[in-house]
Amino acid sequence: MLPLGKCAMDSIDERILGLLRTNARMPVSEIARTVGLSAAPVGRRIERLESEGVIRGYVTLVSDAAVGELEAFTEIRLAGDVDTREIEGIARQVPEVQQYYTIAGDPDALLRFRVRNVEHLQQVVNAIRRTGIVAGTKTLIVMSSWDRAQPFPSEGAHDKHT
Repeated sequence: MLPLGKCAMDSIDERILGLLRTNARMPVSEIARTVGLSAAPVGRRIERLESEGVIRGYVTLVSDAAVGELEAFTEIRLAGDVDTREIEGIARQVPEVQQYYTIAGDPDALLRFRVRNVEHLQQVVNAIRRTGIVAGTKTLIVMSSWDRAQPFPSEGAHDKHT
C-alpha cells in the first residue's frame, strides 16, 4: 500500500517529471523521444500525473531583476497560541505574498514576497506586523538566486557589473 498522498510512479514517470521540471514547455514528442516511448503513452502519463495532483500546474519563471522587482523572505513568529493555519489568511490578504510555508522550530512561518522596492517591502512587512497575530519578523532580501528549473549562471556572470 502506498503512503497517503503518494501516487504510483515508475522510472519513466520520474524521467518525464524531471524533463518537465526543467522545461514545462518541452513538446510531448521530445519527451517521448528522450524516455523511449511514443508520444501517445507519454501524453497519457502526463495527463494521469496532472489528474492525480502530482503535476499541479505550469508556471512562467520571471527574472525579478529584469522587471525591476525585489524578492524577499520574511520569517514570522506568531503571538501566543495563534494557530499556524492563520498564516494562510495573511497570505491571501497580501498580494505581494508569493508563497508561504509553516515550518517546524523557530520561526513559525516563512513568507516569500515580490515587491517593487525596499520601501514597498517595508510597507508590506509593517502591514503584516499590524495584523495582531504576529509577534515578530525577520526579513531577508534576495541578492541573487538559482533554482533547478534554470541553467547555472555562466562563470563570472555575477561579476559583470563590477
